[in-house]
Amino acid sequence: MRDQALSRRGVLHGLTAIGIATLTTRGVFAQRLIETASTTEGPFYPDKLPLDTDNDLLIINDAITPAVGDITHLTGRVLTKSGQPLRNAFVEIWQVDRNGSYVHTQGRQPVGFDTNFQGYGRFLSDSKGQYYFRTIKPIDYTLQGMFRTAHIHIAVSQNGRRVFTSQILVNGHPANARDGIAKRLDAAALKTLLADFKPLPGSKMGELSANFDVVLGTTVNELEPGAPRGTAPSINRKPNG
Repeated sequence: MRDQALSRRGVLHGLTAIGIATLTTRGVFAQRLIETASTTEGPFYPDKLPLDTDNDLLIINDAITPAVGDITHLTGRVLTKSGQPLRNAFVEIWQVDRNGSYVHTQGRQPVGFDTNFQGYGRFLSDSKGQYYFRTIKPIDYTLQGMFRTAHIHIAVSQNGRRVFTSQILVNGHPANARDGIAKRLDAAALKTLLADFKPLPGSKMGELSANFDVVLGTTVNELEPGAPRGTAPSINRKPNG
């Protein structure tokens, strides 16, 4: 079922339609790649995964009503520092809904949460290291007295081991300047976490597209099996969806 979830709703077609650039000459890119900065996972990684964990966060299973928010097609590649694409990388994202609530029992706002927003998704990168998610543009929020700028959490695991954890920030968002995590990063590191959320060409619904490449500070040979980390500790069943 997990393989079915990863291939649902025309994922590969979506990648092609949006037009992700392919890695054609490793030698050229290898000298230009800059390692993506890592940040904290944060306290709201799902403590109970949603019933649907595929890469479309706007629709839960086969529901008719979509989540509320600015529809965003998030694409990117997982690469090593030498420019090699990482195939079958386990990419996860999670974020708040339009109300500022996470899929976490302690991460809900008093006003409630969008029951139609999946809040968490996963995807296995293809042979070019590419991944794709359909989600909403993140918003800034205050939760449990802590302010955060708009961001999407992202993590990458390989061979059952978490190898990267960080956050995607909206380039040019005014709240970045007062975000606690962003302020702890130097300018060069912060730049690697910024993504442009642009209007999707030809969209009649005001959809957006954003591209975020993850450049790991390691090589393929160093990505050896280790302790599992790709799922919430409380989950020991095979996810549905």
